[in-house]
Amino acid sequence: MQAQLPGIVNVMTKDGEIPLTQALEGVEFVAIYFSAHWCPPCRNFTPVLSSFYEEVNKDGKKMEIIFVSSDQDDAAFKDYFGSMPWKACPFEVDRAAIKTLHGVQGIPMLPLFKVDGTKISDNARGEVSQGQSEGKQGDCLASWRK
Repeated sequence: MQAQLPGIVNVMTKDGEIPLTQALEGVEFVAIYFSAHWCPPCRNFTPVLSSFYEEVNKDGKKMEIIFVSSDQDDAAFKDYFGSMPWKACPFEVDRAAIKTLHGVQGIPMLPLFKVDGTKISDNARGEVSQGQSEGKQGDCLASWRK
């Protein structure tokens, strides 16, 4: 996954920074969540994604999400990240390089990978929304394993 998050050695948790490798230990899937507090579609999708994340991980960690902020300042980033149950890239990293690598032209965007870095989806936002609304989060995991 290091290739998908260039320059990222550590990620933020609610308790401080930990190595990216440690954050991804034991998970099958990693999503990179490009979002910002000022973006209405993002603010609508974040609670859906949070519920999905909690549901798929309720019986053991299967998925990790790394938030990459499009906020304009560190205070807005920290406030928004405070509402999320996953990890985040530190605000001061080269977020533009990560966005360029993944072709981000609009947010929210949720590229999805197997933990080895193999891309599953350029933007799993629709799958996550549908899986969550239908209560079929497990079906998403099953399709991603194929």
